[in-house]
Amino acid sequence: MERRALTIDAYARLIGTEVGKSGWIEIDQSRIDAFADATLDRQYIHVDTDRAKDSPFGGTIAHGFLSLSLLSHMMFDALPKIDGISMSINYGMNRLRFIAPVKCGSRVRGRFVLAAVETRNAGRVLLTHEVTVDIEGGDKPALVAEWLTLLTQGQQD
Repeated sequence: MERRALTIDAYARLIGTEVGKSGWIEIDQSRIDAFADATLDRQYIHVDTDRAKDSPFGGTIAHGFLSLSLLSHMMFDALPKIDGISMSINYGMNRLRFIAPVKCGSRVRGRFVLAAVETRNAGRVLLTHEVTVDIEGGDKPALVAEWLTLLTQGQQD
């Protein structure tokens, strides 16, 4: 389903509300292994299924940074398009906490609350979203963060 595009002013009126929720993403061992290969983080709790059975987690878990890295996809999946934006750049995090481990075989999704919209110079707008990555059926989220995104207004080529 195509989401309706909003003006930046209309989007700013949504401050304090949940502006989107992504679909669920399965965190299987092949995704964990691919992330381990890409980041060179092959700690046994992520990639050694036999040894990880004896860990406090009872099996392998996703890297915290894997859950974080999925935010870009989750944002694209969840948030409305904003009219007149030529570019969107990850500007960083003000706060980030990894709350609960994501066990292999779990599904995660992102929920986005718009916290602030700040007009900058030269047609730039800084968005702040409070993000929660839920673990399906979990009591606690995988992570919570305050995420900054810098938008550039202008014509797309």
